[in-house]
Amino acid sequence: MAKELVTKIKLQVTGAQANPAPPIGPALGQHGLNIMEFCKQFNEKTKDKPGVVIPVVISVFKDRTFTFIMKSPPVAAALKKAAGLAKASPEPGRSSIGKVTKEQVLEIARQKMSDFNTTKIDSAVRIVEGTARSMGIEVVEK
Repeated sequence: MAKELVTKIKLQVTGAQANPAPPIGPALGQHGLNIMEFCKQFNEKTKDKPGVVIPVVISVFKDRTFTFIMKSPPVAAALKKAAGLAKASPEPGRSSIGKVTKEQVLEIARQKMSDFNTTKIDSAVRIVEGTARSMGIEVVEK
């Protein structure tokens, strides 16, 4: 018989750096989960991705056990890395602070394809381009 699902918790955690401090500790603690057990499992699975922000969905069951699914890094983080930026533009639409090529956008779209709600690569590219535009990053041909 399947376990009864109580809730799902969505967090963004830096790879190989999970610890009981906020936001992880309070989010898991209020559901009575073993925080250190999650931190150990997460750090073990992400030891090859230190410093990369990884979205994680934690399924909490009635008997206080949990499972978690790791997603691919956010589009914004990938765009900042591709453009070589520390943060997005304070005035998107008015000032452009970086540039990415169409090839880089296509590669990011392929990486995130499993997390998007589309099966067409053209739609995924448009999603990534929209995120770039909202961050003040210009998409150029070459």
